[in-house]
Amino acid sequence: MRPRVLVCDNLAEAGIAILQEVADVVVADHRWSEEELAAGLGQFQGVVVRSQTRLTAKALAHPGELRVIARAGVGVDNIDLATATRHGIVVVNSPGGNTTAAAEHTIALLLAAARKIPEACQSVRRHEWKRQEFVGEQVYQKVLGVVGAGRVGGEVIKRAKGLGMKVMAHDPYITPQQASNLGVERVSLDELLMESDFVTLHAPSTDDTRGMMGAEQFALMKPSAILINCARGDLVDEAALAEALREGAIAGAALDVFSREPPESFELIDLPNVLATPHLGASTVEAQTQVAVDVSEQVVEVLAGRPARTPVNLPAFSAEVVQGLEPFLGLAERMGRLQAQLLQGGITRVELTYAGELAEQEVAPLRLYFLVGLLSPILSGAVNVVNAPVIAAQRGIEVVEAKNYVPQDYANLFSSAVQSEGGEMRVSGTVFGRGDARIVEVDRYRIDLVPSGLNLLVWHHDEPGIIGRVGTILGDNRINIAGMQVGRQRVGGEAVMALMVDQPIPAGVCREIEDSAGITRTVPVDLDGEKE
Repeated sequence: MRPRVLVCDNLAEAGIAILQEVADVVVADHRWSEEELAAGLGQFQGVVVRSQTRLTAKALAHPGELRVIARAGVGVDNIDLATATRHGIVVVNSPGGNTTAAAEHTIALLLAAARKIPEACQSVRRHEWKRQEFVGEQVYQKVLGVVGAGRVGGEVIKRAKGLGMKVMAHDPYITPQQASNLGVERVSLDELLMESDFVTLHAPSTDDTRGMMGAEQFALMKPSAILINCARGDLVDEAALAEALREGAIAGAALDVFSREPPESFELIDLPNVLATPHLGASTVEAQTQVAVDVSEQVVEVLAGRPARTPVNLPAFSAEVVQGLEPFLGLAERMGRLQAQLLQGGITRVELTYAGELAEQEVAPLRLYFLVGLLSPILSGAVNVVNAPVIAAQRGIEVVEAKNYVPQDYANLFSSAVQSEGGEMRVSGTVFGRGDARIVEVDRYRIDLVPSGLNLLVWHHDEPGIIGRVGTILGDNRINIAGMQVGRQRVGGEAVMALMVDQPIPAGVCREIEDSAGITRTVPVDLDGEKE
């Protein structure tokens, strides 16, 4: 019997044709409600959605024979991944299908803003002919600052160089080799803002990047500069941008995305020096066709029992292996998350070592969970055990593994040595008994740290009074200490303390601690943090 596939939202005919070759396809003639989805999805083996249909936990409560959900696009925020995974449903998307369209829209906005095309068009529509009012500027030999040099940012760089622009990039997670491959100079964000004639944003939306463009950043830009945002609306403090535009701190903005869509207020958009489009970055015939073909082919693969190209949820190893390693999986992910927050600069190499009893087991899941933890704090979108190795390879991160069958100080030990442009950091962990996980080494200091919650790591000289000063500063700032561990290599030498705390530690408090005599570095870390 042929499988049945439901297409909930508009899908290019090329994609539907691919599905029809192997399945009976039902194209919904209206937007299915949550109740209709809950009642009807169990009749299908596959479902294709775009951004309009929301597959919530309630909608997926009775999935019946549903085996694959395809999101014709990148984001899967409208799909409850946890519920889909729990029911054994593969979720696929098309992460690269919109790249070219988004890059081209960025260049289109750049040129339109530089040459004042929208204003000139509206003037001519009013039967006016005021050439002198719309004198623009050429982009040739101008400096374009690209914030975020990933897929879309990289394509923008290529096109801008083709226009004869000078390009610089800010992306703390790309290596010098990646920057060299793109042919760009890698600079700090402040330098980029001060030197650029145009600034275009292509960073993911993370805790670190939300609101990254605010009043302080606009003050650094040239008064003649233009900001372009085709990435995520929440990268920009829109109130601060409006103020900067009104005061002439920058000349203009070209925006395709907003913090809320459609916007609740049009105060920013109504400004005369703002060019706005309604999130059209992926809206080309070619992009929609490419995305439709991509996800439809993956639906066909999954229904035939073959692996999908870009799954976003399911692990690629057996339940028996996962069960045998279960205590170590969470430890591995948190060790990766710790490394991501301790390291500085782009990551270049990961060396994982499995020692003792652990070396006797199938350890592939540990590598995957470690990479998930390492990459999740610095990337947007779903990083999971399936796509983490691909993302690492795309970013030029070399991953090597070794096994040591002879136990050292522990019956089993999982160690990670991660190299970045800022140096190398080593972290090790073990599991005692049936599930008591501990991080037992940080930066080659022996320690006994429970891998969870909020922590503050403080590198310092091993001398009297240091711990007391740190505790006093935290107490003065109403931050409660839940536990403390200290590791040192020798008496009176260098040491590191790990403080478990109950509240996030502001950057100002860290600076206050670092200003204390004998303290060399502080790093607040969140070992449980999950991306929204």
